[in-house]
Amino acid sequence: MARVCEVTGKKVMSGNNVSHALNRTKRKFYPNLLTKRFYIPEEDKWITMKVSAAALRTIDKKGISAVLKEMKAKK
Repeated sequence: MARVCEVTGKKVMSGNNVSHALNRTKRKFYPNLLTKRFYIPEEDKWITMKVSAAALRTIDKKGISAVLKEMKAKK
């Protein structure tokens, strides 16, 4: 599961490089992914997740426990 956010599902997108002469060549847009460790106090353990910067903001807002519950509910 390379280059995919585990929380939001963001992944690589494709597009074009556009030169001044409007020549177009293919390129990739990569998500802003970070490998982070999170502590879950309910289970008294650490987990490592690959998350995007936007997902980090969501985790800061809702808390890691709430985000993990939402992930389980979606599956």
